[in-house]
Amino acid sequence: MMDIKVLGTGCANCKTTLKLIEEVAAEKGITVQLKKVEDIHAIMAYGVLSTPGVVIDGKVVHAGGVPSRDKIAAWLSAASVAPASAKAGGCCCGSGGCA
Repeated sequence: MMDIKVLGTGCANCKTTLKLIEEVAAEKGITVQLKKVEDIHAIMAYGVLSTPGVVIDGKVVHAGGVPSRDKIAAWLSAASVAPASAKAGGCCCGSGGCA
């Protein structure tokens, strides 16, 4: 399950971004854990100065303005594929035998 955080203090763009991510994830059948982060200090800790910001599995993927549905779909597709190889032993090759 992907951990997604929408960073923002509650503006309309932040709410729209949250809703779009929910919609696109549902359309693609991807399970996500979606959280809204409104604490300004937590937002700044990610280095985001323009909201909304989007963090997927600890990585900032967007800051400022509402992302397009296509952009969100690309993030979700990339993030849903990438962890699968890393889960098998925690290495890039998937076998767990990397030195």
